[in-house]
Amino acid sequence: MKRTLVWFKTDLRLNDNETLVRAIEQSDEIIPVYCFDDAYFKTTDFGFKKTGSFRAQFLLESLIDLNNNLREIGSGLIVVKGKPEIEIMELAKKYRVQNVFAKQEVAFEELQTQNFLENELAKINCRLKTFSTSTLYHEHDLPFSFKDIPDVFTNFRKEVEKEAKVRPVFAKPTIIHSPIFDEFILPNLNELGLENMAMDKRAVLTFKGGETAAWERLNHYFFENNFLSVYKETRNELVGADYSSKFSSWLALGCISARSIYCEVEQYEKEIIANESTYWMVFEMLWRDYFRFAMCKYGNLFFLKNGIKPHAIYFNFHQAELFDSWKNGTTGNDFIDANMLELKLTGYMSNRGRQNVASYLCHDLKLDWRYGAAYFEEQLIDYDVCSNWGNWAYLAGVGNDPRSNRIFNIEKQSNDFDKNNYFRNLWLNKI
Repeated sequence: MKRTLVWFKTDLRLNDNETLVRAIEQSDEIIPVYCFDDAYFKTTDFGFKKTGSFRAQFLLESLIDLNNNLREIGSGLIVVKGKPEIEIMELAKKYRVQNVFAKQEVAFEELQTQNFLENELAKINCRLKTFSTSTLYHEHDLPFSFKDIPDVFTNFRKEVEKEAKVRPVFAKPTIIHSPIFDEFILPNLNELGLENMAMDKRAVLTFKGGETAAWERLNHYFFENNFLSVYKETRNELVGADYSSKFSSWLALGCISARSIYCEVEQYEKEIIANESTYWMVFEMLWRDYFRFAMCKYGNLFFLKNGIKPHAIYFNFHQAELFDSWKNGTTGNDFIDANMLELKLTGYMSNRGRQNVASYLCHDLKLDWRYGAAYFEEQLIDYDVCSNWGNWAYLAGVGNDPRSNRIFNIEKQSNDFDKNNYFRNLWLNKI
């Protein structure tokens, strides 16, 4: 009997999941697995957890939903905890699988783990095969190789929009053949070394993990309320559930794919309206692609102080007391403090807020940008390694920004985007 182990990572869905579809096509039985990688719950050199409580809770909810959806079509999810190169290897031996199928990684640490596992599996004549499932445009359809990817987003976007096409989505499997698994058991937050965190009542949205919740959110935002039609006009607001799509959390864990969203945008344009806002939704997903492909090009440079500009002179140093004032929302700048309190108490911050607080840390406080990126890594529900570190390097002036000194005028930004002080008053307990 030909068996394939499907290693789920940040692709926690059945719809448009090439890894799962190819495994079903080529196998008699499927072993779906998720591994809580110990490395994702350690404390980094910057002093922060790699995964904080808000994102961990969202992950647990996503895995419950994935298991339920798998069981509906005849399978289920095996959950293990430890080092993937050990735990996946043991399961491969236990179930005598010939192949392990998984999502292709691009970031430095994730690639190391992938390579470690591949080497271990080779010892038992088991092959690791990976699939590119995270981006809107498939890597093989780009009009340039990774080494030739433009260092300016606009140049990348124009070429891709002109030369490449978005591939069709993969249909959701209707049946999976699997052996009978043991009871589905998840670790709790305490077992992951984390505390239970109640979401602040001022949060823009109660984020619930899972593919089911992702599609409910999409239907709410697109077809039930037509918020997509005004997305470009509202996306820079700061308060409320629907000023932006909030898809980023589900995209980050792969509960929904960028291509699925693209297909629904196309459907929306056919049935309701095609305008600047519908295009802008796709435009924003292109930014996600860009940071992932830039990570393919530059690798570990995105985690270094000088980023992808090694000859730049970057003087900013870490100062713990000053950094803590930024982290805890006690800088004295109302706009920065309100945004940082929102992040601390909810695991979320608007895109407008993120750009401002990053600029403030790098250019006003003149601190090491990597500590800010590491703190976001811990706190954000929608943390994505490529987008997070790529965006922070961009704002620090050591990434893909063609301008070397992009500094936000915080006073002007707060007046433009919080004219009536409502956002600041909300988070600073003034209302």
